[in-house]
Amino acid sequence: MSNSDPTFLGCVKSVSGASVTVKLSESLASGLSIINGHTYRVGQVGSFVRIPQGYQDLYGVVCEVGSAVAPDASNLKKDESGRWMRVELVGETVGTHFERGLSQHPNINDTVHIVTERDLKRIYGGRSSDSVVIGSLSSAENIEVRLSLDSLVTRHSAILGSTGAGKSTTVASLLRSIVAPSATGDGAPAARILLLDVHGEYSHAFGELARVFSANPQPTEEPLYVPFWALEAGELLDLLVGGVSENQEIAFTDKIQDMKLAAVQANHFAGIDPTSLTVDTPIPFSLHQLWYDLINFEITTYRGPQRDVPCVEDLGSAETLTPPRYTPHAMGAAGPYMNTAARGIRRQLNLMRSRLLDKRFDFILHPGPWEPSLNGEIDVDLDVLLQGWLGHDRPITIFDLSGVPSNVLVRLIGCILRTIYEALYWSREKSEGGILRTLLVVMEEAHRYLGPDSGVVAADIVKRIAKEGRKYGVGAMIVSQRPAEVDETVLSQCGTLVALRLSNPVDRARVKGTLPDNLAGLMDLLPVLRTGEAIITGEAARLPVRCRVTTPPPGRQPRSEDPIVSQTWSQRRVSEGYDRVVASWRAQRTTAVANQITIQRSAIDAAGVVEQEANMQRIAVASTNLVSIGYDEGAQTLEVEFANGTIYQYYNVGSDLYQQLMEAPSKGQFLNTYLKNAYPYSRVG
Repeated sequence: MSNSDPTFLGCVKSVSGASVTVKLSESLASGLSIINGHTYRVGQVGSFVRIPQGYQDLYGVVCEVGSAVAPDASNLKKDESGRWMRVELVGETVGTHFERGLSQHPNINDTVHIVTERDLKRIYGGRSSDSVVIGSLSSAENIEVRLSLDSLVTRHSAILGSTGAGKSTTVASLLRSIVAPSATGDGAPAARILLLDVHGEYSHAFGELARVFSANPQPTEEPLYVPFWALEAGELLDLLVGGVSENQEIAFTDKIQDMKLAAVQANHFAGIDPTSLTVDTPIPFSLHQLWYDLINFEITTYRGPQRDVPCVEDLGSAETLTPPRYTPHAMGAAGPYMNTAARGIRRQLNLMRSRLLDKRFDFILHPGPWEPSLNGEIDVDLDVLLQGWLGHDRPITIFDLSGVPSNVLVRLIGCILRTIYEALYWSREKSEGGILRTLLVVMEEAHRYLGPDSGVVAADIVKRIAKEGRKYGVGAMIVSQRPAEVDETVLSQCGTLVALRLSNPVDRARVKGTLPDNLAGLMDLLPVLRTGEAIITGEAARLPVRCRVTTPPPGRQPRSEDPIVSQTWSQRRVSEGYDRVVASWRAQRTTAVANQITIQRSAIDAAGVVEQEANMQRIAVASTNLVSIGYDEGAQTLEVEFANGTIYQYYNVGSDLYQQLMEAPSKGQFLNTYLKNAYPYSRVG
């Protein structure tokens, strides 16, 4: 043993299982050590150590420092009181190969050394397509922290942290690291990632790397449609009519089964055998016709000796959801008579009609080209839907669910995940399936739909993904600020844990419960972690690590930052009225404007000039999404022609912002980042 080795820390003094007590060398006069020009912090909780064993090296993480770690604290000399560490062994290397677990244990007086950059390269194997960078070591910021991409996706992961700890930034940084190719060969540009964005934070964080689908789409986004007929019958009825008795449920499911069978007999659907058709088979049928047929049966009255002649006065309309009108039944012997076979579902049918007329549910009950006609015909099938969701030319798909009513959000997420998982499960032997092109599902705000009180629609399918998804190429990434409210089964299946700052003791206890006993002590650091700092353990991290997460590039942070109160309150503002506030509230859309009069009033300058119509002179620009841009400085109106032929005007846009837009290397990206959701707009062409 030579104390001249700059990596030398001390010697092993006791061994108990995977726990090792180390006495630090007296030569360590400070908490810093400089090795090959790099500075390392010595004896920090969460830092790594190496214990040589001949041809092998054992590696461990420091979990505790101080006199309480000493084997016999009562016999310590005064100057030795703080020179002790407890190390938890986590793995070993033989040559250049690192493995989790231990084949042997250290002996008393074996030397203990600082883990250097050279050691870390032995562990992680240098840069490779199987690893992605998430940040740098907190104790040595020159050393990259890399995660195994295979284990991160297939063995599932969880990103947990209190509000403001940096969860959204961590998600954005990690996903960019996965998909963005670089000169070093890192990145997976052919990745397939689905991000469920509950708050609408990520649409501008990925730019050209993502395709965004939204229930309330902006000009550069696509409408989110979820065909109701692709759902299981129980989920659909829960959405349409709420709770029903068994007899009432049969009334609905029998009719749905008959309508699906008629659609199969009238149209060709690949892969369908009519004898194997079930009520849950994704075959299109008309909800309008379903409602009309059931309400017609419920309210029909009859006359005649056999009581079989309908007393119809007006047929109504399935298309407009107008119920038929019958002569009211009478109590006498002459009739008209009630339909004694009615199932008693008029209340449920009234609720169903109300749902169908509610515009907030159009994305699922009136799904655009996937909405069947009254006889069950559709313009496009589910293959076009899945192609748009998963088969496009960008590695990330974002579902912006911020405009979805809260009372249907859980059901919608469950429906989306079930639709995708069922498709990939049954296509697992095909090139489009999950095995040959794995899908990573990122679930933001998971506690909202995976908690014990959130129902079973979303939780059931996520449990299924967590338990068996890796076999079929579907990985899950759970993101939550309240891990204690996430289903324990789902959290226990997450092989990699990224824990940011957590202050709540109940949440910390849940996180501790997912770790091996010898590493649970690391979670005591959670309350004091800095913003953007995390403890990473599990399958994807070869060593448990305290990491400073890399910040996304400027202009690519998610919209989750806190308001700067000291600035917003220090600026005197003149109120422009709250009509726009009420308009957004009523429209359930952040970009809604009050009315055309309000738009004109905001665009009038001091001379009383009103903004132009859609004939403003525009300049052609080189852009993927934009064709031309025009600007009226007097009215402060920006006019943009998009590649799909639509023309939008943005109001109250200053000339300096217009100049920055025209000088931006990516004009579509600049528009999304600085204008969308920030200025009132209207479509004018």
